[in-house]
Amino acid sequence: MRRLLTFAVLPCSVLLFIALAPVASADETTPPPTTTTPPPVTTPPGTTVDVPLPAGPRLIQPGVTIGGLLVGGLTGAEARKVVEKRFDEPVALVAPDRTLKLRPSELGALPWVSKAVKTAVRVARPDYAVPLRVDVSKPKLERLLSGLAKQTDRKAVDAQLKLRNLKPVAKKSAPGRRLMQLVAFQKLSLAIRKHERTFTLPYEVLKPKVTEEDLGQLIVIKRDSRQLLFFNGLKLKRVFRVATGQSSYPTPIGNFEIINLQRNPWWYPPEGSAWAEGAEPVPPGPGNPLGTRWMGISSPYVGIHGTPDAASIGYSASHGCVRMLIPQVEWLFERVKVGTPVFIVRA
Repeated sequence: MRRLLTFAVLPCSVLLFIALAPVASADETTPPPTTTTPPPVTTPPGTTVDVPLPAGPRLIQPGVTIGGLLVGGLTGAEARKVVEKRFDEPVALVAPDRTLKLRPSELGALPWVSKAVKTAVRVARPDYAVPLRVDVSKPKLERLLSGLAKQTDRKAVDAQLKLRNLKPVAKKSAPGRRLMQLVAFQKLSLAIRKHERTFTLPYEVLKPKVTEEDLGQLIVIKRDSRQLLFFNGLKLKRVFRVATGQSSYPTPIGNFEIINLQRNPWWYPPEGSAWAEGAEPVPPGPGNPLGTRWMGISSPYVGIHGTPDAASIGYSASHGCVRMLIPQVEWLFERVKVGTPVFIVRA
């Protein structure tokens, strides 16, 4: 079957355009499209444009605290400086007669500031309380308290009767104190961890054993005058004539006290005394050299005692002891006690 070929009859102008149009070869490429720069955008006066800012350090959420100190709105570096400065403030240790100001580091305190700041920076909600952990060096704080105790501890002072111009005067008593170091360590460690900056040190009050109300009797022996004066407190009660030591065995001068009281004592020859060499002990009785009462004082082999030799009273006749008439020594014996002061003077 034959195909019929149909030819369209084109106008002459179209044919001419086709003949003149260039024909691209296989190795020719299409040139890139030309670009044009858009005209600048102008902003009308009175309007604002949001320009994105570069990202900075992260700020801590508002109201966040570290160890009770407000750090909200600060950077981590700023918060660290603030916390370190606040924690480094001195701690006032209040003692009875002084106040010591020491930095926490001197007390052995070590705060964990870096950890607390990191926690504060990471907190995502406001008004969060970040704790500040504080470690306290036990050896360092114990050494400090021990040294402080040596400086501030005081012994109690007993009231005493003193002799002035042959008359007794009272030396007042005074309480003492002792730093309770274990209690101080425990409470001060807690105060440091709670960031307190004033701490009153705990002391135990030491009471004197003898107060003014306890002052009792006092004996004054005037050796050269051979007199014994008995005082009740500061009041003179009685004066007795006595016998004192011979010049070769003088009664000692000084401040003593009664250390031994005996009724109906035995007499024993003093060891090492030439005058008593070969003597035998004498039991209680009429011939006893000590009479019926013995009040030994804190001078070896010396005491106040009675004597059967009444004629020796008023003279320097003994071997160092103080002799009294038997009725008088018995009266005195009932009014003194161990610890009663005895002053022996040259007057």
